Amino acid sequence: MSDVAAGVTAPPTGQSTKAAPTAPAHRGSLADAIQPVEHETRDRIITGALTVIPFLLLGFVAWQLAGSWLRWSDLVVFALLYIPTGFGITVGFHRLFTHRAFKTGPRTRAVLAVLGSAAVEGPIISWVADHRKHHAFSDEEGDPHSPHVGHGEGFKAQLKGFFHAHVGWLFIHTQRGSKERFAPDLLKDPIVSYVDRTFLVWAIGGFIAAFFLGWAIGGTVMAGVTGLLWGGAVRMMVLHHVTYSINSLCHMFGKRDFETTDESRNLAWLAIPTFGEAWHNSHHAFPTSAVHGMKGRQIDPSAAVIWSLEKLGLAWDVVRIAPEKQAAKATGVAAAQ
Repeated sequence: MSDVAAGVTAPPTGQSTKAAPTAPAHRGSLADAIQPVEHETRDRIITGALTVIPFLLLGFVAWQLAGSWLRWSDLVVFALLYIPTGFGITVGFHRLFTHRAFKTGPRTRAVLAVLGSAAVEGPIISWVADHRKHHAFSDEEGDPHSPHVGHGEGFKAQLKGFFHAHVGWLFIHTQRGSKERFAPDLLKDPIVSYVDRTFLVWAIGGFIAAFFLGWAIGGTVMAGVTGLLWGGAVRMMVLHHVTYSINSLCHMFGKRDFETTDESRNLAWLAIPTFGEAWHNSHHAFPTSAVHGMKGRQIDPSAAVIWSLEKLGLAWDVVRIAPEKQAAKATGVAAAQ
């Protein structure tokens, strides 16, 4: 079955209530699904630095808190950068560019691509290719970050699988998604390709913005330095790990509202920090839906942003799942509630 036929890269049809097809457990062979390794050692060093250095800086954060030297401006800078870069990932990289849950114009596409790049989770095309491959092989051989495949059995194996899904997979390049197979549309997109090529500009730009926001709000150069800490390193670390938690926690813990062929789960307490991404079982049931929180009490800030863009005329052809189609895939427990 082709990728387009399976619904991983296919755009919505324009019918806002049409249910998106669920990605199958596998798609063809693994031979052309893997991105060839080019700079593995370099990439591992960069990944290690981005993972470890923010944790080391937590020592300085602890010193700030112990000495009551935490500035209110630090928390403001953290929020001012965490929220837009977080939406750059959830609304931009994930729901728009990976799953085409809605359409938008070139300026909005560019803004979302830049904000997602400033989150420092990797260049946009690689991010999308990895995530589309995750859906194509979810919790089966070929999934880049499944906690359930190839780790053995028992408690130690579960811990190993959790670590792999959360952060370990970032250091392994043998299962990364092929850009040519999983993201050919983005390789041909001039806006996305430009943002992808200039990834370092936007990644570093987020840290520069943190310094100047801290300086402007706090009024001193030292406020700029601590703003850089909170709006740069701490913001990046928190955003990274809530994103990684979708791969790990949301494939091991939580509720299954819908029948899927993988182990995806809905984890309510994680919904707010992930901007609605923690309704992961719902997302795997309907991958191209713009809304992940499909019940009244399931908070989904990313869906609210897409709704706002739609009302402003900046988004259209928003994919939403009709209630009867949700009911058709609901688990026995969910249907009884």
